[in-house]
Amino acid sequence: MKKTDESGRETFVRENFWRTAKRAARHVPFMQEVVAAYYCAFDRETPLKAKGIILAALAYFVLPADTVPDFIFGLGFTDDVAVLTAAISAIAAHMKPAHRAAARAALADES
Repeated sequence: MKKTDESGRETFVRENFWRTAKRAARHVPFMQEVVAAYYCAFDRETPLKAKGIILAALAYFVLPADTVPDFIFGLGFTDDVAVLTAAISAIAAHMKPAHRAAARAALADES
């Protein structure tokens, strides 16, 4: 993947993640892991391959129109959940306690 594609994906995720996360929080049962993955993606110590996997999944998550549009009640986030589950499973070894702590704190601030 080209460096410009990766930085474009990073920018897209940074600009759109929190708005989508707030909207999806009640539909995604493992939102804390999603937010921890977000922090993992932007950690300088996370390997590039892991960053690419999670950034691709997070970019799909924040896309307003995807395979199953998010506004469809009951189904809208099912495809996002599947993509995020696969990505988080793939990068789980790179998620640190600090990422999870930051996620807990961020979600507590949103309450």
